[in-house]
Amino acid sequence: MTRRISSGAPWEPVAGYSRAVAAGDHVWVSGCTSIVDGEVVHEGDAHAQTVQAIRNVEWALRELDAQLTDVVRTRMFVTDISRWEEYGRAHGELLGAARPATSMVEVVALIDPRMMVEVEAVAYKRGSSW
Repeated sequence: MTRRISSGAPWEPVAGYSRAVAAGDHVWVSGCTSIVDGEVVHEGDAHAQTVQAIRNVEWALRELDAQLTDVVRTRMFVTDISRWEEYGRAHGELLGAARPATSMVEVVALIDPRMMVEVEAVAYKRGSSW
C-alpha cells in the first residue's frame, strides 16, 4: 500500500508532488523549508531556519506514523555553505539520535530568496503497514 500526504501548500498541486509518500517500509519526505502557515520564518537565521525545516519534516513523518528517529537519510540544500556549522548544529540537535546518512549541498537559490535551507528525508520503519 502507498500513502501520500499533502501539507496544503499551494505549489504542491501545481508542481504535482506530495509532501511525503510512504511505501513498503519507507517514507520519503519532499524538501521542507522554514515555512509556517505559508510564510517564511526566521529570515537570515540559518540555524533557526534549519530547525523549522526539520520540524516540518517531523510533521510529515508523524502524519505517516513515523518519527525523526526513523530517519536514515537526509539532504540539506543550502544557499551559503560557509554557514555549514549553523545548519549542521540544528541537524545534529534534532536528528543526532538517528544519525542518518546526510549530504549538504550549496545551491544558487531556493524558491524564495528569504529561504536559506531545504531539508529532505527518507525514513525506514520495518514492518510498517502505513
